[in-house]
Amino acid sequence: MERIRCLLRKSSDEQAYEPLAEGHENDSEREGETAFPAQLVSDEDGLDDTEFSWFEYSVFVMLGIAMLWAWNMFLAAAPYFQARFADNKWILDSFQSAITSVGCLTNLGSMTILLQMQTKADYPKRILSALAINLVIFSLLAISTKAFQDVSSMGYLVFILIMVFGTSVATGFAQNGAFAFAASFGRPEYMGAIMMGQAIAGVLPAFAQILSVLAMPDADHWADPKDQMVVQNKSTSSSAFAYFLTALGVSILTAIVVVPMVQRHRLALDRKMGSSVTSIQEVEQALRKPVKMLSLYRKLHWLAFSVFLCFAVTMFFPVFTQKIVSIVPEDEAPRLLQPTVFIPLGFLIWNCGDLAGRLATNFHWMRLRSPRALFVVSLSRVVFIPLYYLCNIENKGAKIRSDAFYLFVVQLAFGWTNGWLGSLCMTEADSWVNEKEREASGGFMALNLVAGLTSGSLLSFAVSTSI
Repeated sequence: MERIRCLLRKSSDEQAYEPLAEGHENDSEREGETAFPAQLVSDEDGLDDTEFSWFEYSVFVMLGIAMLWAWNMFLAAAPYFQARFADNKWILDSFQSAITSVGCLTNLGSMTILLQMQTKADYPKRILSALAINLVIFSLLAISTKAFQDVSSMGYLVFILIMVFGTSVATGFAQNGAFAFAASFGRPEYMGAIMMGQAIAGVLPAFAQILSVLAMPDADHWADPKDQMVVQNKSTSSSAFAYFLTALGVSILTAIVVVPMVQRHRLALDRKMGSSVTSIQEVEQALRKPVKMLSLYRKLHWLAFSVFLCFAVTMFFPVFTQKIVSIVPEDEAPRLLQPTVFIPLGFLIWNCGDLAGRLATNFHWMRLRSPRALFVVSLSRVVFIPLYYLCNIENKGAKIRSDAFYLFVVQLAFGWTNGWLGSLCMTEADSWVNEKEREASGGFMALNLVAGLTSGSLLSFAVSTSI
């Protein structure tokens, strides 16, 4: 904290892109710029002295898991969707890109709208609304695996995209509400808990999908091919049903633990605000002085470019992962290397790398603090895209005949760099703005992150059609 306070006292004659350059704090008052509301409570209010609670930390981890569970569910359920779209090649080739594009565009739009509705925002209510939406979505998805099996591929695609739209709106509510609510505690550990939960949300769905498929009996290789296809489709349908029920349980459990935490925090906040007239006055002043987006861009442009490019490149991995299979022929492959397991395994390895990358930022020697250097790293990640073409895409043959190369050199490394780079970009941003801009900088960086996801998902359409 002392080092941060020293940085806050840097003189205004330094370059504009310097940590906590106070000379530029008035940039936010220029006219004609899109604005974010400034943080409502400053550190002087004493709210940052809130005692750390493992219960609250665990709840924020659960919020992070629930926040991205739906998104990773749609990625890991690729084998089930492939079975439903098998009779329409165009849909089969494009459904993954359609899912990611609709999801990211909706998420970007919802976050942009919510950022303009801060004055009277009830963040806990937004969190609970997101969980309620997911309860409905997951219930409908679970039902769809058992009922309406005769729906056409186009009809089911429309249904899935509507579900994606709903979960993306819920994700926008959850992201906006959870990060702002965590900031109100004044405990940076709780922000880290959300990030950790998001990474766990990538690992658990793919792991659950693999277990559910492995739990099904082996197919009879002496059976008629049509009968064998029926057995395989039943297997993917049953595993997806169990998977969606698990997601439903995550939403219910998160809602149960969030409510008492919200009630306890509101009581503590009422006591502190009631004893501090200064805090109330500062809240009113903060609402009258929004932080301008252009001001944040001047200070954070390298980090903004880095996080945008990082997640734009990352969005290519689902397109390849759901099409790459093992080099071992399916009729000779063990259960683990069959497509119904191997595809979720690819997602699992990637997300394990992402989780490991986020954990790595906790070690001082693994942190890179130069924004320009982070931008160079984000550019270099483009090299992973051509590496996918060396793997066994749609069983057409691999240039490098090794499943280990695909899983550990490509997937694990790609995921690790995403988690490491993305976490550094997001956590370093508050070191380059002044104290009253920190909350706004979080929203600004989140907007660039989602914009990167959206751009990458749209570009992935071109790649999916060229494979």
